[in-house]
Amino acid sequence: MDPQMILTFTILLITTVLFIFGRFRTDIVALGSLLALTLTGILTTGEALAGFSNPIVIMIAGLFVVGAGIFQTGLARVVGKQLLKVAGNNETKLLIMIMLVVAFLSAFISNTGTVAVLMPVVVLLSFELKINPAKFLIPLAYASSLGGVLTLIGTAPNLVISQTLVQYGYGRLSFFDFTPIGAIALFTGIIFIVLVRNFLLPNDKNPQNSASGADLSLDELIDSYHLQSNIYRLTISPESEMIRKSLAELKLPNTYRVSVIGIERKHTTGKAVIHGYNGYSNIIPGPATVIEESDILYVQGALDQIKILCRENQLKLEDTITPNSIETGSIHKQLINKYIGIAEVLLTPNSNLVNHSIEEIHFREKYNLNVISINRKGHYIQKDVSKKKLLFGDALLVQGNWKDIELLSKDNQDVVVLGQTSKHASMAAASGKAPMAALIMLFMLGLMTLEIVPPVIAVLISAMFMLITGCVRNMDDAYRTINWESVILIAAMLPMATALEKTGGVAFLSETIIQKIGIYGPLAVLAGFYIMTTAFSQFISNTATAVIFAPIAITTALSLGVHPLPFLMTVAVSASMAFATPVASPTNALVMTAGNYKFSDFVKVGLPLQIVIGIVMILTLPMIYPF
Repeated sequence: MDPQMILTFTILLITTVLFIFGRFRTDIVALGSLLALTLTGILTTGEALAGFSNPIVIMIAGLFVVGAGIFQTGLARVVGKQLLKVAGNNETKLLIMIMLVVAFLSAFISNTGTVAVLMPVVVLLSFELKINPAKFLIPLAYASSLGGVLTLIGTAPNLVISQTLVQYGYGRLSFFDFTPIGAIALFTGIIFIVLVRNFLLPNDKNPQNSASGADLSLDELIDSYHLQSNIYRLTISPESEMIRKSLAELKLPNTYRVSVIGIERKHTTGKAVIHGYNGYSNIIPGPATVIEESDILYVQGALDQIKILCRENQLKLEDTITPNSIETGSIHKQLINKYIGIAEVLLTPNSNLVNHSIEEIHFREKYNLNVISINRKGHYIQKDVSKKKLLFGDALLVQGNWKDIELLSKDNQDVVVLGQTSKHASMAAASGKAPMAALIMLFMLGLMTLEIVPPVIAVLISAMFMLITGCVRNMDDAYRTINWESVILIAAMLPMATALEKTGGVAFLSETIIQKIGIYGPLAVLAGFYIMTTAFSQFISNTATAVIFAPIAITTALSLGVHPLPFLMTVAVSASMAFATPVASPTNALVMTAGNYKFSDFVKVGLPLQIVIGIVMILTLPMIYPF
């Protein structure tokens, strides 16, 4: 063997071992591998960096932005909830619907993101039915991997083998070339899970609340604090002495123990305004906000204090807003919109805020946020909030500008902000844009299906539209939604295929496989590739696995004198069939904690599934994609 070939295989072996043990991040390992190939002279600098300009890498980064638009607008959650409702109270039907929904979404957007969005929905449904969420979460993760095989963009290995075909002079795969084999794999997986769910999946009848992992949405958070029972609408009459005075001048919290949480005003323009709600504009209340005639104030406080405020300032008290009132939705709009939002905040054990009142610590001035409620061990304090001394264990519901809430989330000395503030801010900014996100997604799919432009350009156009239309809040959000670990991993591992080919490693592996298995025919070689690829994918990234095996598969097919498509399809499919370990896929890892699973649960369910799907795939792949 050539010394450089031996060195390349050594670097590949070390890289694989590091991937398996997982002590270092995958992108760090991949970059280390890339540097090793460069410093040993196996690759030139240009060859080493070529992966970063590869269309696959750019396309995957763009897909993260498109996926973010779909998630942030609520499109994925709406589709998931509506389809899951069809299942009713039937456990088997619910299981099938969960797998179909997540597979469908994973065919077009990130399977990890799909699982992250649907997991809370599935957990809440299982609690309503008094079923252990563990009965659904492993199937949820497996269905996302199976759904990725349905389309060209469903998973990175599909894009890798499509690019490999182009590099070797074959035509690019179309958007739905994977659909036939992907559908067979999906329905095989669903049938298997339905048949074995009561034997192989955890069968504990008591749901574990600690396993939910389901964060409350902002609307649910508002409802959980029962704010409607303590919020009133007041109209500013023409005679009111409050007109043309700022909230700082009025000092309503000190004088009347009343807080203004929102203002509706007609025909107002300005930066901190949301237009188009019942002919009014929503104003963000702040110390400098000046009251105008006919303003509608949303205020919080005790009813007797509200009546005194109205009597002394010529205000009209509207009807109380009850939880069942049609005006309840307007409360949500006052607390949450593009510019302002809410968050739940916990006090740290050593917080300087403990044993002090909101008023004493000047919380409003310090953080530029209002405290509108305190949750003290399940008792909600909404009257005289500013006067109450804070205790360790209190949860505060704060309201204000999203930028100030995000700034507060960085202060871990005194408080801890619960939930993903940036994510909630982005979703609030994109609220109501689900139809636009759906149109953009359909537009992207149309461009890809009709092959009007290259797939990478279709994705970049769609990502740009997501930004322009506000489905993604801004460029900072767009960059934040990209999983850079995955992008760097792919870009840094692609040159490994170049190194294997350049040093003769691809030819060596291809010849070895042909010599050992080739005498039994193409089907035996294809089965060998399937087994090797799926074994690798249980421990290392499916993308890295596809990058390694794609050039070997196409070289082997050409040596056998058969068409390379079935071999490359085998690599793509088998790389995505990662069920037997929790580290085989990010989605497996994602549900492990939420479902309170053990490592053995994945082996017990995933290994038999791996074998069943493997047999079906080896038999059907050559039928759909002939040699």
